[in-house]
Amino acid sequence: MLPWQTDTDETRLAAVRNTSFSKMVRDHLLGRILRGELPPGERISEPDVAAELGVSRVPVREALRELESSGLVVSRKHAGVFVHTPDADEIRGLYDLRALLDGYAGRRATSLPLPARLALCDALDASIADMRTAAQVQDVARYYAENLRFHWLMVEAADNLPVAETYRNVVQKLHLSRLKNLSQDMGMKASIAEHAAIARALRDGDATRSEQLLATHVRDAFVRLNDATG
Repeated sequence: MLPWQTDTDETRLAAVRNTSFSKMVRDHLLGRILRGELPPGERISEPDVAAELGVSRVPVREALRELESSGLVVSRKHAGVFVHTPDADEIRGLYDLRALLDGYAGRRATSLPLPARLALCDALDASIADMRTAAQVQDVARYYAENLRFHWLMVEAADNLPVAETYRNVVQKLHLSRLKNLSQDMGMKASIAEHAAIARALRDGDATRSEQLLATHVRDAFVRLNDATG
């Protein structure tokens, strides 16, 4: 799961109480897509989803339209709705956009009041420690999840809702391209060193270096992904 998502019994019950049927269906399908249960290219059957969740086809149709607007599914005339499969050009463009957003978040985070900035740095250091632990036992999926959490901590700290929403959408689409590679080491050792340098720049309050390190780190991650999968 991605760092802004939870999947506890309590949150599921709260969702049932407080959300519309269409949002409940959307969240259900989104979770299945992001967990890889509905992989890229998979057809989503509207009547099957309705039967599974015990709802009419109307909220399913609304949920699929919302997922299509976010780019996670595509509708093909006379064929149905399918989980989106990002191509190489789209992935490259998404990484470029993510580099800009991460750089922005890094610059913004350095302007936090000192107590808040140091608390964020402590959280980032703890995240790096968890990444190191995952790397030592070659738990790539755990490392990947913690890596995303590190970046999401920075984006949350930037306190810019449109940026956070855009970032979430970008990472979700990139996640589709990573699902089949979550067992591969994409240069964890180098990546951890880059995260540590980012955390040090933030602790020093160096806005320019923090922005540059984050943008370069994301672009280097794209190169490592290509090297590992190409």
